[in-house]
Amino acid sequence: MRRALPVACALLAAVALTACASGSAPTPTAAPTPRGPSRVASPPTRSAPAMPIGPGTVLASGLAVPWGVAFLPDGSALVSERDTHQIVRVDKQGHVTLVGTVPGVASDAGEGGLLGLALSPDFARDAFLYAYLTSRTDNRVVRMTYRAGALGAPRVVFAGIPKAPIHDGGRIAFGPDGLLYVSTGDATQSRRAPDPDYLGGKVLRMTPDGGPAPGNPLPGSVVYTVGHRNPQGLTWGPDGNLYEAEFGQNTLDEINLLQPGHDYGWPTVEGTVGPSSPGLTAPLLTWKTDRASPSGLAFAGGALWLATLQGQRVYRVPLIGAGRVGEPTSILDGDYGRLRTVALAPDGSLWVTTSNRDGRGTPVATDDRIIRLTLSAH
Repeated sequence: MRRALPVACALLAAVALTACASGSAPTPTAAPTPRGPSRVASPPTRSAPAMPIGPGTVLASGLAVPWGVAFLPDGSALVSERDTHQIVRVDKQGHVTLVGTVPGVASDAGEGGLLGLALSPDFARDAFLYAYLTSRTDNRVVRMTYRAGALGAPRVVFAGIPKAPIHDGGRIAFGPDGLLYVSTGDATQSRRAPDPDYLGGKVLRMTPDGGPAPGNPLPGSVVYTVGHRNPQGLTWGPDGNLYEAEFGQNTLDEINLLQPGHDYGWPTVEGTVGPSSPGLTAPLLTWKTDRASPSGLAFAGGALWLATLQGQRVYRVPLIGAGRVGEPTSILDGDYGRLRTVALAPDGSLWVTTSNRDGRGTPVATDDRIIRLTLSAH
């Protein structure tokens, strides 16, 4: 295992050589330090980002820890249930239909299980559905076909991601470049989060077949960024910038602007708290952990939308320039309990899943639920 400081330097050097080759690489900004401000100051926005109309409506209920949401071309969504290992289809009217159970998911996975979902960019042709799951030995990405309301047998795309009872990451998403991005938790091995030879505590970038993506910071490696604790939110802004949300430990949770090869500080720095060190990239925004515990992240109507578990709210964070954010506001404050995932539907609404049956919430009879938020530009 390499030492953290030389690895960080190697990654930063690699960025200088490869950033231009990466089709999805965000435009670099002035490198902040971990002791920078919690919010990057920016000029006012010229147009108001979309706002929610009303407090949201319950679209579907009776789910069991819904985790991943992948929208189909007809506007319905495939939704994974973490602990049952089932995938259900939820249509635009909220009707829930069982699609199937994914085999090979460990029954005692803790925070792991059946987690993120993503449709292939070529879904109309190949009908592939990707899933991140915890097996008996590791975390891995699999893909299966979804045709005529049924799942095909899963095949492993990428394996060997470390697992643990906590800090399993699990969000997957295809970027504008057609490549697959995968968030992995440090699997309680915090010291190894900066080490690119260890796949935990990372955001990975790979081809749809699981190979290292062209233009990655280190040739032959799927590692895209390092120094993460437990990232579970990934989304792209309209300018191609990639944003990530992750859980802090006891002090600060964060939203980051990801740049290839950068080290986001864990475990040296938590949010903006820790010793100043060259080569570490500071977050765009932080919250105290009891106000957030971020999981899902989406972009819609000029803003980032962050679903939080312990905070039991959705934060709306305006984007007011390339990689710059405005003052966050919150909605659904405590109305529905723990909130896991927020996803942009094809009709422009947001679907927000609750996570009250995950062993840490206080479920009501109708949990878990999907809440639908209608957005307006005024």
